[in-house]
Amino acid sequence: MARSERNKLKLLYLKQLLEEQSDENHPLTAQKILDYLSEHGIQAERKAIYHDIACLQEFGMDILHESGKVRGYYLAAREFELPELKLLVDAVQSSRFLTSKKSWELIEKLGRLASTHQAGSLKRQVVVSGRVKTMVESIYYLVDQLQEAILQNSRITFRYFEWGMDGKRHFRPGVYEASPYALVWDNENYYLVAHTARHGITHYRVDKMAEIRATGQPRRIVPAAKKLSAASYGRNIFGMYQGEPAQVRMRFHRRLVGVVLDRFGPDTMLIPDGPDHFTFTMEIAVSPTFFGWMAGFGADARILSPEWVVNEYLLLVAPSVNQYRLEDLAD
Repeated sequence: MARSERNKLKLLYLKQLLEEQSDENHPLTAQKILDYLSEHGIQAERKAIYHDIACLQEFGMDILHESGKVRGYYLAAREFELPELKLLVDAVQSSRFLTSKKSWELIEKLGRLASTHQAGSLKRQVVVSGRVKTMVESIYYLVDQLQEAILQNSRITFRYFEWGMDGKRHFRPGVYEASPYALVWDNENYYLVAHTARHGITHYRVDKMAEIRATGQPRRIVPAAKKLSAASYGRNIFGMYQGEPAQVRMRFHRRLVGVVLDRFGPDTMLIPDGPDHFTFTMEIAVSPTFFGWMAGFGADARILSPEWVVNEYLLLVAPSVNQYRLEDLAD
């Protein structure tokens, strides 16, 4: 490319340099800028650099000049501040539904939104290998397919599988057809909330779905789907374990107020019950995972009603208790 043609790229190279190599602690002198442009075959004068920086400032880039001990120009504001990028990196590295490989790829891309110096600090905080990660490399493409089907109001077909003792996928018989409603994030896994002719409104773990196809047929929107809240769906179905819905009244010790509000939300109506306890009622999908959650609080939590839920809870925990004899207890 002729020199005159390359000079047309000067502003782009200058913008790239400021974005990649400058920050508050690493300003660029005019000479460093000239050297960088020269490395890319662009000859410029110092006066022209000042004019180009003024053009980029007018364009909207927040370029400041440091006149202290270390002088030079730097990009003061970016799309993401460093603390925001650190937060995103933390979310990526702790996500189970991303493979280790994809986690590193995303962290590398996030690093490009900072200067090279800041990107180094992002990578130093990363620990990926110790996490239990999904075994499905294509999970993010599956999520994209499902979101697109929901936006296009299309039914889908898919295969569903379980992991076997041999570490391989074992597909359930047949092809599933469903009307997708929403994607829910619960306990570090993605779930698709959908309607099927056989199960009504139900859900599937996205990383266990395969061969997803949009049929182009309009989704079936049942009355219950119009009231569906993805947030409350994930909140009231413990561990995304299906169960019969019921209005369950519970009694908890006051020390567990934070636990209850974390689980059911700050709008949960808590009714004082004596000096040390409170009660509340919540629609729950009654399941073994709900009972396990309750059992974890011991005598500090109790199911009050309905009676059939209390009875199911007792039937579930009694065999576990009976496995142990008093003489088995450690002295």
